[in-house]
Amino acid sequence: MKKICIVASKYYEDIINMLVSGANDVLNNHKKKIKIKIIYVPGVFEIPYAISKNLKKYDAFIALGCVIKGETPHFDFISKSSIDAIMKLSIESKKPIGNGILTCLNRDQAIERANKLNKNKGKEAANAAIELLISDN
Repeated sequence: MKKICIVASKYYEDIINMLVSGANDVLNNHKKKIKIKIIYVPGVFEIPYAISKNLKKYDAFIALGCVIKGETPHFDFISKSSIDAIMKLSIESKKPIGNGILTCLNRDQAIERANKLNKNKGKEAANAAIELLISDN
């Protein structure tokens, strides 16, 4: 049995709940093959830390979060550093990490990407992690 950990930011809780729900929809289709754990962290910046702290406990991860552009460059720094750290963790650990971190210009864009039934980014991140975990290439 494979173990998958969803690491989700608590920031923008309504949007995150939609992403987590989408990821769970996908993962629940594989209940007999996987165990699921959800860890919540304060924000997107903390996701790579939580993954690195738990690398040995899980076979794959799904990173879920949301960063919405404001009036300062904070958006650019948080988005780039978090995504780069997640990619580095995945490559170095050789473990799949599905990226469901939204980087949007406004709240409406974020809701659209989290709320779509077939295009929910939580679903897409879970599908990517499952496909890589099962193919084990």
